Amino acid sequence: MSKAVRALVRRAEAARRDAGMVTSEYAMGIVAAVAFAVVLYKVVTSGQVSAELQGIVERALDGRM
Repeated sequence: MSKAVRALVRRAEAARRDAGMVTSEYAMGIVAAVAFAVVLYKVVTSGQVSAELQGIVERALDGRM
C-alpha cells in the first residue's frame, strides 16, 4: 500500500472516530444556550430589573430620554 493510500485510510478512520463529537458539541451548545436563556429570563423578570426596563420604555415613549 502506498503512503498516500495509508494516509487516506488513517484520515478516514480518524473521521469515523470523531463523528460523534460534532453531535455532542451541538448538544452542549444547546444546553448552554438554554441555561443562559433561563438565567437571562430570571434576571429580566425580577422586580428591580423589570421596573428599570419599564421606566426606560416609558421615558423613551414620553420623549424624555
